[in-house]
Amino acid sequence: MPTAAPVEIRQPEVSEVVAADRPWKVIVWNDPINLMSYVTFVLQKLFGYSKDKAHKLMMDVHVKGKAVVSSGPQEKAELDVFRLHEHGLWATMEHDE
Repeated sequence: MPTAAPVEIRQPEVSEVVAADRPWKVIVWNDPINLMSYVTFVLQKLFGYSKDKAHKLMMDVHVKGKAVVSSGPQEKAELDVFRLHEHGLWATMEHDE
């Protein structure tokens, strides 16, 4: 029975470099509707923040116009934005730098 000749196997050429998945950040934006006390309450309720941390984030929203309230994988950020919208807050998400 004849033996098969060895076959040279080449590595496939990879032309696409896959970057590591960067985390996403969730931003709450200032709006003319919600009271500052309500924004503080929602941040405490949804994220379990202490009253002091929620108040500081709310003040960033009020004074700076926005605050990053959470970060993580895309699915978590999408859920956080959805939950903030359910509570009437203006929120978006973007890639973290």
